[in-house]
Amino acid sequence: MNILLTGASRGIGAATNEALTNAGHRVAGHSTQGGDGLIAGDLADPASPRKIWDAALAQLGGRIDVLVNNAGIYEGVAADASDEEWHAAWARTLAVNLQAAADLCRLAVGHFKASGGGRIVNVASRAAFRGDSPSHWHYAASKSALVGMTKTIARSYAAENILAFGVAPGFTVSEMTEEYLAGRGGAVIVADIPLGRVTSTNEVAEAIRWLAIDAPAASTGSVIDLNGASYVR
Repeated sequence: MNILLTGASRGIGAATNEALTNAGHRVAGHSTQGGDGLIAGDLADPASPRKIWDAALAQLGGRIDVLVNNAGIYEGVAADASDEEWHAAWARTLAVNLQAAADLCRLAVGHFKASGGGRIVNVASRAAFRGDSPSHWHYAASKSALVGMTKTIARSYAAENILAFGVAPGFTVSEMTEEYLAGRGGAVIVADIPLGRVTSTNEVAEAIRWLAIDAPAASTGSVIDLNGASYVR
């Protein structure tokens, strides 16, 4: 399979890149800065999704079978911040976590229609279903919207062999969370997880790999939770 994977340089993305590559698939990976063979692109820039898509198409010989939207940001803003700070934080988070993913999904759907089908895997979050901290309204909202978009794509295009899935990790050991988990906040988080530990990036990567490659078509529209039963729905 030929796969475009955003946010491939670290954390869940790096683990997913490794899992897919080790399974024999061709991966065009993306990161904000590029380097190490990755396609560069700042997803806060509205022009980036199409540039990333076109670069991946060129790298993969003109065909993409799977899109994995993994890239995202988790940047807090206080509810009592200034209006300017508040609006800027919301705009940036929605641009990266939602709009860029939507733009790439739209490009993928058009490509898949012409090539006989394909798969989309969107990386959401436990926050989409249970919410997040007082400083992350915008993050939870972006991930809830991503889930809604994923289900809409699944319902709209299943008849054309275009399948869409989501994964919703809870806290995951990665560069984005490692420092926080090592501090006092980490003990509180783990105490809230019946499994007794946070999710590993390899666990999330395996779920993404399965959805991208092996999941039955009938499961299109589904979202897999990976949170150690800290939120069961």
